[in-house]
Amino acid sequence: MTTPLTPAAAADHTGVSLDTLRYYEREGLIGPIRRTTGGRREYTEEDLFWIGLVTCFREAGLGIADLRGFVAILRAEHPAQDRVAFLRKRRAALEQRVAALSRAMEVLDDKIAYYS
Repeated sequence: MTTPLTPAAAADHTGVSLDTLRYYEREGLIGPIRRTTGGRREYTEEDLFWIGLVTCFREAGLGIADLRGFVAILRAEHPAQDRVAFLRKRRAALEQRVAALSRAMEVLDDKIAYYS
């Protein structure tokens, strides 16, 4: 993609709503988004990358404060070990959630088998 995308096209491409795009920008998680002389937002490939990253982390359960912290680490070009430490901590929490979900699925499977 070399041509910037309109907000609607960026929303369609990333699978998030226009409101979510604006929210991510307001929170400093993406952007600043380039604007035309008329003031309309134009999304670049780099913007789409950031939207995808933020969306992935949100789906993994990271809160907005965590995302702000990670974006700050990336933008300030902290040492790689800071980034790795952040990601390892979040990954460990995600592993715990996966284990809890797996246990819950086992209980549900047992109940389905019992009532079938």
